[in-house]
Amino acid sequence: MQAILKAIKKQNIPINPVVVISSKPSAKGLRIAKRFNIKTEIIESREFQGSRWEYDQKIIDVLNRNGITEKNSLICLAGFMRILSPEFIKKYKNRILNIHPAILPAFPGLDAQKRAIDSGVKYSGCTIHFVDEGVDTGPILVQAVVKVKNDDTEETLSKRILAKEHKAYPEAVRLVAEGKIKIIGRKIKMLS
Repeated sequence: MQAILKAIKKQNIPINPVVVISSKPSAKGLRIAKRFNIKTEIIESREFQGSRWEYDQKIIDVLNRNGITEKNSLICLAGFMRILSPEFIKKYKNRILNIHPAILPAFPGLDAQKRAIDSGVKYSGCTIHFVDEGVDTGPILVQAVVKVKNDDTEETLSKRILAKEHKAYPEAVRLVAEGKIKIIGRKIKMLS
């Protein structure tokens, strides 16, 4: 999130961050948002024992209160480790970006770096994609590649992937904000 906010400011990306929402009061992103003078909201997930949709409706309430609609929004998930409800995804179709520490479609879900090392792949990296109803299956916008070294551990590979994430995610936000893409089914066409 910090890399995205810095890039928006430094590169004049035409987007106005309005609110940062967290499910955890201790989330680092809340402190970062305050440094950038962005409003923060906490919606603790432990309060919701029912459906994902019930929790997601609270997020929609916060978005609505802050003037964010399904037409004018870009929702960037960064460290948000909840699966969104199908209803939420439909409401904000092609308006939700997520980042994943692997070259999708390989290694979706949790423990991607460990699974990459265990499988013996020579390259890994990160993917920024639009969220759909699957887990890490939405249209791919940006990918960055990292060579997997023979002596890599989950931690060393994760660190190199994170450095790529800090460049790739802001680039994806820029492409969307500047209207440089068109989503056609599962593919993204770059516009000039």
